[in-house]
Amino acid sequence: MFDTTVKMLKLAAFSAVSAFLVATSPAPALAQDVLNLKLGHIQSEQDLWHFGAQKFKEELEKRSDGKITLTIYPNSTLGGDRDLVEGMQMGTVDFGLIAGVLGNFAPSIQLLELPYLFKSQDEFNKIVQGPIGEEIAANVQQNANVRILNWWERGSRQVTANKPITGIEDLKGLKIRVPEIPAMVTTWRAIGANPTPMAWSEVYTGLEQHVIEAQENPIPFIYGGRINEVQKFLSFTNHKYEYVTLTMSDLRWNQLTPEQQTIIVEAGAAATQAENEAVRTQTGEMLKKMQDAGLQVSHPDTAPIAAAAISAHEAFAAKVNPDLYNRIIKTLGR
Repeated sequence: MFDTTVKMLKLAAFSAVSAFLVATSPAPALAQDVLNLKLGHIQSEQDLWHFGAQKFKEELEKRSDGKITLTIYPNSTLGGDRDLVEGMQMGTVDFGLIAGVLGNFAPSIQLLELPYLFKSQDEFNKIVQGPIGEEIAANVQQNANVRILNWWERGSRQVTANKPITGIEDLKGLKIRVPEIPAMVTTWRAIGANPTPMAWSEVYTGLEQHVIEAQENPIPFIYGGRINEVQKFLSFTNHKYEYVTLTMSDLRWNQLTPEQQTIIVEAGAAATQAENEAVRTQTGEMLKKMQDAGLQVSHPDTAPIAAAAISAHEAFAAKVNPDLYNRIIKTLGR
């Protein structure tokens, strides 16, 4: 009798929760309605992320004859990377431009965050545009309930600091801001630096107030974030070939019609092409503008830095997905 009562109570509770979810979930978009979507990212309107987001908006609205509109929220208006992912999981955010923080929700993607794993943009693209990239995207969808639509290029990451970085000795004990990404914390610690995870929205002030001594990012990100105003030295470490994903809430995706889904896929592809081309053509111009404003550039010996970083790869991969790591290495011909 007791077991039967418990089962009935559980069934009633489940029914109540189900009814609440149905009542509070957004209704599937009807073909004749105007679908208003939201995209958030952490960068400024001067960054190429925002340019790509605007291209995505333009393509969505053009291809749908105005039946799909997009509002873009830059500058962490909807929160940091983690907030955006959680918003997509709940359906309060439709799209996000998200990079390595996805690894906190789907660990396998963290392997792409290991400094000096890739030696060129072509090597990175070979992985993410092939079967391994598809597998990683599937893992993200399964574990985080967000859908990677496209991989956008950002260029390679460089270090800015309060002093020139001429070699690995200059990195020893350096308090360097890194994203909230375990793979980067682990490898920068192996290099000998003092990695300090920090949200991007806090970096400018952190550098200005000397809470941190350095940061690392691609040149367009450094330019868009005006980091050269608070750091006068940039060192070409090329330690990571960078990306950001155009990512969509799986909850929202499943509410769309097949026609709307097709429009989003096609608009995403067009935006990706435009953003990647902008990175390739404008990075040099951005660097020159910062140099003209006083930024000093150095080219350190990166071989010892790379060796120290790589020494931490296998141990980190063993905790995440050693099989996937080994297949990446094999695909790269190492």
